[in-house]
Amino acid sequence: MINDLQTALTLTYAWIKAAHLIFVIFWIAGLFMLPRFYVYHQESAPGSDEEARWIERERKLRTIIITPSMILVWLLGLALVYITGAWTMGWFHAKLALVIGLSGYHGYMVGYGKKLASGQRPMSGKALRMMNEIPGVVTAIIVILVIVKPF
Repeated sequence: MINDLQTALTLTYAWIKAAHLIFVIFWIAGLFMLPRFYVYHQESAPGSDEEARWIERERKLRTIIITPSMILVWLLGLALVYITGAWTMGWFHAKLALVIGLSGYHGYMVGYGKKLASGQRPMSGKALRMMNEIPGVVTAIIVILVIVKPF
């Protein structure tokens, strides 16, 4: 049974890899957008129709795009690790740590959106703008790790 699974995964490796990359793009694009949405949300008047629209946009971005993409990135990525045996490679350990960090960032941003929706505004727009840079920096490091495999 396990050999059949391994054979099936190996035959579909290119498709799994392509799907993984597609959902990485969706996930990271969403993580770029979400803090920006929060900046605009915070700049809207509390209780206004504009604020209600931002709450709905944020909810849709999180539930339709970002969270499902993250789940698929994890599932497809684990399938790739299983196929390639990357568990033993140093660059993979660094990548995994960064992906875990991005997943934590994702969770933090989801939680922050729930605070915003409840009327709390604990962070400044400037801080949110700075947080907007985190996914880009982490993604650049991950791409270097995967392509260059420096260790």
